[in-house]
Amino acid sequence: MPVLTRPAAPAPHTTKEPPAKPSPRAAWWRRHRFGIAILTPSLIMVGIFVYGFIGYSVRVSVSKWQGLNPDLSPRDPLYQTYDDMFHTPRFQADLRNVTVFTFLFLTLAVVVGLVLALLVHNALAGRTFFRGVFLFPYALSFIVTGVVWRWIFTPSTGANLILQGLGVEHGPKWITDPAVAGDVSGALEPVLPGGHFIQVELGIPLALIPVVIAASWQLGGFVMANFLAALSALPEELREAAALDGAGTVRYHWHIVLPWLRPVVVVVLIILGHISLKSFDLVYAMVGQGPGFATDVPGIFVFEQTFRALRYNTGAAASVVMFLLSAAVIVPYLYRSVIREKTR
Repeated sequence: MPVLTRPAAPAPHTTKEPPAKPSPRAAWWRRHRFGIAILTPSLIMVGIFVYGFIGYSVRVSVSKWQGLNPDLSPRDPLYQTYDDMFHTPRFQADLRNVTVFTFLFLTLAVVVGLVLALLVHNALAGRTFFRGVFLFPYALSFIVTGVVWRWIFTPSTGANLILQGLGVEHGPKWITDPAVAGDVSGALEPVLPGGHFIQVELGIPLALIPVVIAASWQLGGFVMANFLAALSALPEELREAAALDGAGTVRYHWHIVLPWLRPVVVVVLIILGHISLKSFDLVYAMVGQGPGFATDVPGIFVFEQTFRALRYNTGAAASVVMFLLSAAVIVPYLYRSVIREKTR
């Protein structure tokens, strides 16, 4: 007897559907989540300890806080602390000094660094040795440099002893000289609106020149190192082509080497400029306020107003001014760098 079997049921349709395409937001998060996880702690720290404290300094600068007890109640008007500070002859002298110091320091440091870089780059022997010798002062502390150069430029010791040995009986007063050379405040008073506001001599304090020499001595090696790095990338074919065209040493350096170093000069000026505007330790160790505030700078003003006079609002206001001066140097360079990167 035949056995009847039921036909097997057809297999179910098992075709897989394609996975759903992630949304653009999910795709962006998947692509950048690792970078965000790495950067978030740094952004939080920078936000608190940089921009948070900048905002707090601005808040203190418009307050009545003077003394040990914090008093963040605002002054009326809010800019009163800044108005009082800018009318202070000492702070006017500070702005004059830091401007003169920055100009002379940048000029001398770049010239010294350029000369040293060309000498070392073209040296036939001992290039590594001289590079180390000229770069060594950069490794020293500003405090050490200030103490050493203070002894050199003290009128009763150091450089004046050498001058006496050469027959010069009355040497320069160096860091004790209160004179200001080239005062133009009288000429500017009738020209500038509100010229009577200026209460100091607008010239070059002679006591500031030794500080300029000390700072240039210490950072000239840093400038040299930057120029040497750029000179090492200068193609040798340019020198050979210049020689074939009959260009001498002076024309070669003027028309080829200096234009090649121009971008490095800009970078060096930016770096040294913001160092100069924030200078404190070298000046404080070497001469301090100087005679008649001839060497006083905003950094010393902030220190003494905040930690000695306990005028926290005035110290914070001077800090804000220093921040704005540094930003005026750095922000245009950063903006130009960002624009240049986008156009590439």
